[in-house]
Amino acid sequence: MKNSLSFYIMFFIVTSCYSQEESVYLEVIGTYETGIFNASGAEIPAYDAATKKIFFTNSANNSIEILDISDPENPQALSPIDLSPYGAGPNSIAVKNGLVAVAVEANPKTENGHAVFFDTNGNFQFAVEVGALPDMITFTPDGNRALVANEGEPENGVDPEGSVSVVNVNTQTVTMINFSVFNNYPLMPSIRIFPGKTVAEDLEPEYISVSSDGSMAWVSCQENNALVFINLSTLEPYQLTGMGYKDHNLPENALDASDMDEATNITNWPVKGIFMPDAIAYSEYNSSPFLLSANEGDARFENQRIEDITLDVSSFPDAANLQLQENLGRLEISLIDGDIDNDGEYEELYSYGTRSFSVWNGTTGELIWDSGDDFEQIVSQYYPDNFNSDNNENGTFDLRSDNKGCEPEGILVAKIGNESYVFILLERVGGIMVYNITIPYSPTFVQYINNRNFAGNPANGTAGDLGPEGAVFIPAADSPDGPLFLLLRMR
Repeated sequence: MKNSLSFYIMFFIVTSCYSQEESVYLEVIGTYETGIFNASGAEIPAYDAATKKIFFTNSANNSIEILDISDPENPQALSPIDLSPYGAGPNSIAVKNGLVAVAVEANPKTENGHAVFFDTNGNFQFAVEVGALPDMITFTPDGNRALVANEGEPENGVDPEGSVSVVNVNTQTVTMINFSVFNNYPLMPSIRIFPGKTVAEDLEPEYISVSSDGSMAWVSCQENNALVFINLSTLEPYQLTGMGYKDHNLPENALDASDMDEATNITNWPVKGIFMPDAIAYSEYNSSPFLLSANEGDARFENQRIEDITLDVSSFPDAANLQLQENLGRLEISLIDGDIDNDGEYEELYSYGTRSFSVWNGTTGELIWDSGDDFEQIVSQYYPDNFNSDNNENGTFDLRSDNKGCEPEGILVAKIGNESYVFILLERVGGIMVYNITIPYSPTFVQYINNRNFAGNPANGTAGDLGPEGAVFIPAADSPDGPLFLLLRMR
């Protein structure tokens, strides 16, 4: 697919004059294409209100691309920033107080990477060494610190420890936060630490969200199905919480588990989904913290199809029927979870991700609410002929049903008027799910918009927007022309 950035105008509407109920809807107003196909040429965006510029990572060219969006319907490309002097490629970007921060990985990725800082004209300011595979970077609300999630992903037998780097942008110094404090920590059962690894070695930070007062940070460790709590006053991690599982046998948690049944079949199965969120976002309600998560799921080569494992017949008396390809046989599950007595037969089945977004208590890490099977039900209604399609090829109906479905990838929260909204990006089938989360205990669906053209050709750029992962919300006060709009990354 052509890597592109699309601009969505966000209209604010009052749906009831009597109740003053507020809502929003999105409409595409412009797109910029890099001309690069299927190579992460437009990945993570950031916005600077003072200059009306968009900065986004282009991993294919190892650069930061810059767009002038003074006229968002006609974005203009400016000179890019070459990142080759600083590392092998960018993974994330953030902008605050006129400073552009970029997370750049090393080659090999198991060596320490760098956080590199520029002004909004693209002039180099400074660079600092951070941990291995810096995968996400964000500023604290005051802009005085940048936080980097160093994933520490293993490669070629080398497995560096995951960590968080805290960069003081005023002194240009770094404090490294590791997770060795959890090596002897009593772990919740749903925290996935791989055999032979310490907790510090195995935790892989994926995404960071920061409280509005800058006192707290939460770190999602996707492959570990865990959430780390960090006190930003003391720069110490103090809590490690497992995110639990989702029971797909409950009526509200149905899923389509097969890519070989030639049909949409959203139904209940004896499978537990591992939440494994990618992006997380912070929100508040009645002065209490909440987190929202896009529950994508991810494997480390420990995955296997259910048709290729041995099921314990006492737990699954209908094993032969379940393992048919049109039933559960094609679904990918984890081999390190579910064999309770280690006899090679699986008493439980754990699949990757939950095809949903969730709301979590920001103090305890407890699950507050989950969208259940909403996403698959909604997509099947809006695009029945393209349900669970892949992102890089059209004509792929049902192809992703056996492997994480629509894959909720990115998430962001915005306050619009008196209401709060969450936007969830679906990486595979594409598009944005919009929910009202003003009351986080009972979110309500607002809109699903997908700018993909299922009749087009992804390779030649006629298929529209594909594979969303990152987005930025621009309030009316900061936008070029007044209305609120989103910038959505497509890859």
